[in-house]
Amino acid sequence: MSDAKSTELIHHPYQAPGDFASPVVPVCKGSTVYFPNMAALRQRSWVDKSAYTYGLHGTPTTFTLEARLATLEGAQHVLLAPSGLSAITVVNMGLLKAGDTLLLPDNVYNPSKDFARHEMAAWGIGHRLYDAMQPESLAQALDESVKLVWLEAPGSVTLEFPDLPALVRTVREKAPQAVIALDNTWGAGLAFDAFALGDGLGVDVTIHALTKYPSGGGDVLMGSVACRDTALYEKLAWTHSRLGLGVGANDVELVLRNLPSLPLRYAAQDAAARRIAAWAQAQPQVTRVLHPALPDSPGHAHWAALCRASAGLLTLEMDPRFSATQVDAFVDGLQRFRIGWSWGGPVSLAVPYQGGAMRKLGSPYRGTLVRLCIGLEVVDDLIADLAAGLARLDAR
Repeated sequence: MSDAKSTELIHHPYQAPGDFASPVVPVCKGSTVYFPNMAALRQRSWVDKSAYTYGLHGTPTTFTLEARLATLEGAQHVLLAPSGLSAITVVNMGLLKAGDTLLLPDNVYNPSKDFARHEMAAWGIGHRLYDAMQPESLAQALDESVKLVWLEAPGSVTLEFPDLPALVRTVREKAPQAVIALDNTWGAGLAFDAFALGDGLGVDVTIHALTKYPSGGGDVLMGSVACRDTALYEKLAWTHSRLGLGVGANDVELVLRNLPSLPLRYAAQDAAARRIAAWAQAQPQVTRVLHPALPDSPGHAHWAALCRASAGLLTLEMDPRFSATQVDAFVDGLQRFRIGWSWGGPVSLAVPYQGGAMRKLGSPYRGTLVRLCIGLEVVDDLIADLAAGLARLDAR
């Protein structure tokens, strides 16, 4: 082909008809966004999502996912981030400054603690931990310096379900200046309504690791920040912009493709986890099964009062007679459970934790914990795999 054709190919005038419609959201890619004239360049604003200015600030594909996630979360505004942790970071950096204090539940997602200990401490932002299962612990930690309070329901790994309305009420009464944020990854916008917890109570912000249930395939890293208040959204949106955060259009496509099946997958994994949890309770190698829908799991009454579902996670507290090395061997020997972080995908996962070392405010867990993330396999196959693994553990 002659070089003379390159300009014609780059500036080709053809535009495809605009009335194409199908079940698939078109994938719009572009860092540069064209403006029809200088007036448009001067006037366009991306913050209200009424126009396009630059790829980082949104495309039709990302705006569509944000709108659908707003419906899922019961929010008005959503921002996309490269991961769940980066969504947490947007909230922290957008709402806190030197001299402020951040409150975290002791059973929060551990990377949140690490970010507070290191980066935020270096910026002069303090943090305190509270016991999410004791609203009075939260009340004692509140003062005028607290500007952001994180909630997580249920707690990371150990799955204690807190009294969310009581925690929100405590913050509203004791520290009305504080924004309340919830990691809603477990609930996925389906288990309960984070912005409408009853009695006029609700959180201000949710984050969601879309990596988990919305993606559903274990192949996408993405997060979201959702809220209802426009002023709060704009504050977070400008922080998001200044951080230069963006997500790939093909990753957005994958989440959009899997989002319609989210309620079906969530229900299937919920039902499977409940069945496995009930079975595990009867196993002599297991001291306790942590799963919010079980009556003796911490916070069950709070879960029952608020929730419609319980996700696909459970944690086994192994009998203390088994050493950490023996429990590692149990996990190694499983055939249907792979070893790996994350959850929400089609493949079941198992990861051991040392329960006594997980909490700064004291831990009631004596044995090694094994978190099970239930995928979409046949439940009988998973139970048979666990039964064989527990038999091998006893044999050792």
